[in-house]
Amino acid sequence: TSLTHFSFTSAFSLGLMGLAFHRTHLLSALLCLEGMMLSLFIALSLWALQLEATASSTIPMLLLAFSACEASTGLALLVATARTHGTDRLQNLNLLQC
Repeated sequence: TSLTHFSFTSAFSLGLMGLAFHRTHLLSALLCLEGMMLSLFIALSLWALQLEATASSTIPMLLLAFSACEASTGLALLVATARTHGTDRLQNLNLLQC
């Protein structure tokens, strides 16, 4: 089980580092968020399978539902940003100019 814990921890950490250090495009930030949510979903699913409890089996499905909502909101923001600013570069976005 230590190999699976290492792989999910490293996948989550790589997504977090990509989100923190590679902030040039909004699409790359959304992909890093989705990678983090996917690693969390798989880790929670395996945890629920190992625990063999029916109450903990709903937690991964809730996370997947929130992840789908986050992805749709992010894509809607990406489309709106690309239409108004012409690009998805995060350096061109400034909240003080809105």
